[in-house]
Amino acid sequence: MAASGATEEFRAARDFLLRYREEYRAAYDGFVWPRPRQFNWALDWFDAIADGNDRTALHIVEEEGTETRLSFDDLSIRSARVANWLRAQGVRAGERVVVMLGNQHELWEVALAAMKLRAVVIPATPLLGPVDLRDRVERGQATHVLVRSEDTEKFAEVPGDYTRIAVGDKIDNWLSYADAYTADPVFQPDGVTRSDDTLMLYFTSGTTARPKLVEHTHTSYPIGHLATMYWIGLQPGDVHLNISSPGWAKHAWSNLFAPWNAEATVFVYNYSRFDAPRLMAAMDRAGVSSFCAPPTVWRMLIQADLTQLENPPREAVAAGEPLNPEVIETVRREWGVTIRDGFGQTETAVQVSNSPGQLLKAGSMGRPSPGYRVELLDPVTGEPGASEGEIALDLAARPVGLMATYHGDPELTGQAMAGGYYRTGDIGSRDADGYITYVGRSDDVFKASDYKISPFELESALLEHAAVAEAAVVPAPDPLRLAVPKAYVVLADGWEPGPETAKILFAHSRSVLSPYKRVRRLEFAELPKTVSGKIRRIELRERTAKGSITTEYDEGELR
Repeated sequence: MAASGATEEFRAARDFLLRYREEYRAAYDGFVWPRPRQFNWALDWFDAIADGNDRTALHIVEEEGTETRLSFDDLSIRSARVANWLRAQGVRAGERVVVMLGNQHELWEVALAAMKLRAVVIPATPLLGPVDLRDRVERGQATHVLVRSEDTEKFAEVPGDYTRIAVGDKIDNWLSYADAYTADPVFQPDGVTRSDDTLMLYFTSGTTARPKLVEHTHTSYPIGHLATMYWIGLQPGDVHLNISSPGWAKHAWSNLFAPWNAEATVFVYNYSRFDAPRLMAAMDRAGVSSFCAPPTVWRMLIQADLTQLENPPREAVAAGEPLNPEVIETVRREWGVTIRDGFGQTETAVQVSNSPGQLLKAGSMGRPSPGYRVELLDPVTGEPGASEGEIALDLAARPVGLMATYHGDPELTGQAMAGGYYRTGDIGSRDADGYITYVGRSDDVFKASDYKISPFELESALLEHAAVAEAAVVPAPDPLRLAVPKAYVVLADGWEPGPETAKILFAHSRSVLSPYKRVRRLEFAELPKTVSGKIRRIELRERTAKGSITTEYDEGELR
């Protein structure tokens, strides 16, 4: 396949980041975003690297041991067949398709096929129920849905005149995806793909409000995730494992665009229930060289014997929420690898990160990614240059990896882009060397006795204690101090909830936190989370305002 100008422009930018993968300053100062007028990542990049390429692009291992291996060439041909078949079923450029699949090879085939067709994908996790699916179909204006056969019943409660396609067993009144494999293996596009054509519509996880509808283009995610490739440290031939649920942005970040930008293998261990020893055994067998997991998984991993992994990955990263220091230290001690944190959103690729070769500073997310001009906006004046403030992107040097808009919501888009900056809603602090440390969501930070409290700092302190598996801190109303920090704690195995454990944790809090920061109230309870695994602190704040649902312990009463 002859390379297009867009392909060569993309490859040059990719190769520049590979060349300076451990030289941050050179990469940051010299990187220039490719900005082609026309670009289709599936056709111009994936098919270009896949032609005749029998290296493994996708390797899926199931819990019972069965495996699926597909080469780059396999996926190029399969996605061409699927694209031709979908076109025959009426899927056209610009039409929206809800895709609700698990970690199965069809997911990657459909992703590539939809790009080739210029159809718009609305990713959805199989964990969603009828209410959420109705919202996606209605607000996303979907005219097609493609789902696992076992999930088709959910759509009985989702009205609409949309094409129904089932992946798996045949379902009455649903088209069978298996028929796609009989279609023509040669795909001919029916038009050009403009760089600003819509590619994906992502519903955010809704940790603080109704899910927003994020619109990404054919460049903002495919090209934008060159920065994500750089952060992870991916190289051609790597085997990359990212633990993420399909349907959420991090899955596209690290299970699609970043690894295939690098020409690495996407490896998936498809478990139904987390089992650290089995996961590590699968990593050893597959030769995983790069590993990304959310903080929840890292916290569960360190409760196991990490030495069971005989060949630790070369690269280890975490994203989704900031990672607590004690987790990083445990992995460093057992694997000899330092987990590198990164910060980004559904709206962007990775904005700030600890990339390979950088000096790591404890607690810091690192420095701005190549291609991102990151500012901290003063909380009072809104001016850039603050030592602590809202993390924002300078739109005068708009990064390719930034969403186009909040779809259908110009008012919300205007708020997010006000004053020439994209405002993340997250608070950070920057030191003299340019390293940024996460403080918290702007709506999570609260005041107690007129002192500003970062829940993340207190949660990190609690997680240093062996009794704590997970923790979330929110403000609890107090007649004297206005609010005091209250912790919701999930205990590690071997610990029992009760006053004695509460006393131990209060004592720990006093020993590691300044007096004005220490935890004053504590409740043992499961943490409410979004389906993507993020803690819903808004729900905990609302619960706290209404009163405890289990026994609450007060530090003053137990001392």
